[in-house]
Amino acid sequence: METFYLAIDVGTGSVRAALVDSRGVVRHIAAHEHEQIVPRYGWSEQRPADWWAGAARSIRQALDSVPGAASNVVAVCACGQMHGTVLIDADGQLTRDTAPLWNDKRTFGQVAQFRAQHDAASYLQKTANPATPAWPAFKLQWIKEHDPEAYERAATVFMPKDYVNFRLTGERACDWSDASTSFLMDPVTRTWSRDMLDLLGLDAAKLAPIRAPLDLLGAVTKEAAAATGLREGTPVLVGGADYPVSVLGSGVYGGGQASDITGTSSIITVIADTPMLHPEVSNLVTCDGSWGRFMLLDSGGDAMRWARRAFHENALSYESVAQKAASAPVGAEGLFFLPYLTGERLGEHTNSRAQFFGITAKHGLAHLHRAVLEGVAFGVRRHIALLQPDGAKMDRLVAASGGAKASLWLKIKASMYRTPILVPTQVECGVTGCAILAATAHGQFARLADAVDAFVSFEQEVLPDERASDTYDRMMPIFERLYLNAQQFYDDLDRLALDSQEHAQ
Repeated sequence: METFYLAIDVGTGSVRAALVDSRGVVRHIAAHEHEQIVPRYGWSEQRPADWWAGAARSIRQALDSVPGAASNVVAVCACGQMHGTVLIDADGQLTRDTAPLWNDKRTFGQVAQFRAQHDAASYLQKTANPATPAWPAFKLQWIKEHDPEAYERAATVFMPKDYVNFRLTGERACDWSDASTSFLMDPVTRTWSRDMLDLLGLDAAKLAPIRAPLDLLGAVTKEAAAATGLREGTPVLVGGADYPVSVLGSGVYGGGQASDITGTSSIITVIADTPMLHPEVSNLVTCDGSWGRFMLLDSGGDAMRWARRAFHENALSYESVAQKAASAPVGAEGLFFLPYLTGERLGEHTNSRAQFFGITAKHGLAHLHRAVLEGVAFGVRRHIALLQPDGAKMDRLVAASGGAKASLWLKIKASMYRTPILVPTQVECGVTGCAILAATAHGQFARLADAVDAFVSFEQEVLPDERASDTYDRMMPIFERLYLNAQQFYDDLDRLALDSQEHAQ
């Protein structure tokens, strides 16, 4: 009898379900898109009911791809987009039809008030994270203030994958990866923090129990079996947030390893035994119980997208843009690009700006494009230095998402960080991560590390170029000074923009 694992990924754009065999091969993957609702500027919502509908359809389609697959699925594991805040009542009904998502900014006022009243040193030990609008704690504050009836009726707060799990099993739980990025979990005890709940005026009774991703949550109910085609009684894991599950599925699971996920943004993650308490650093508990110290550069792939639009009005393909960049020498002949096109997520200068510095008459489009790619890598290198204050060297860096397909960028990064970069063969790292968790929980593997070694392979290794590394080493101190010295102008630019708006009226 062939054994299958069913992986579910509740993404921002779609819900995907994949049938994965015992060798880690994705036999079929199905996806159904859902709408992102923007009722006003800065808001971003989705309907949890749409996640479940998409999950049910995708599961059924994945199962239908192999005759008799439902009978041979031995475990289900889901991951999902982080921070989306779902409220259900005691009967399991939604108290709000929509849930604010990770990229919803409506909580800016709550965060600004919190930051004004509390310096980072007073709460970092209680949260392991700086305050930011993404965290569910501030979303709950907003809901309590602006939709009190829904808040009061709520019996349980879920993250997106938790809601799908509830619809599958009827069980209520949260995992430690989602909990650790809620701004409400004590990083020492890994339980809900009474101090933070009291400080924010939130009700601990509404929070689901925190469990390990590998734990068995429950079994597929008769109702869920009818909706999805799964066999009633099929075991369902607690699962995890999509980001740490994708990190696991890319092959990063132990100390000394790091992950570079470059999509619209660039997220660099370093695995460690402890969180790093720093006002610019975020931390989460990984699937295996370690800590992932991470920093996010908002303009990662978005910087390349901006350059394509600004310089070519999107008439050139990304491949052509990359070819132009490759024709310029390493270091773009002294041309720098600060990649802060949309500011910075954390720190004192969230209103930072992008800039080119060092342009001379000899520079052309090729130099500009290469400087953009190198500028993002310089920004990430700065993050790596912050994440490794003791100078510890990364053993390996694994690239995932869209940036893993950009060969020139991978060469730049490997040389910039003086670290080999591995590219996974399977691009669906979230699905692979779910399968790794399911196979370990089922008993096919004794340890997560064994499952990773069996299920994850790499299609290439990009090695640093020593001469390029030397060039970047000489340039990095200049980039750092540019970063620091530019900060004095950001408030001036904000005032200038405000003055322009007032005169335009």
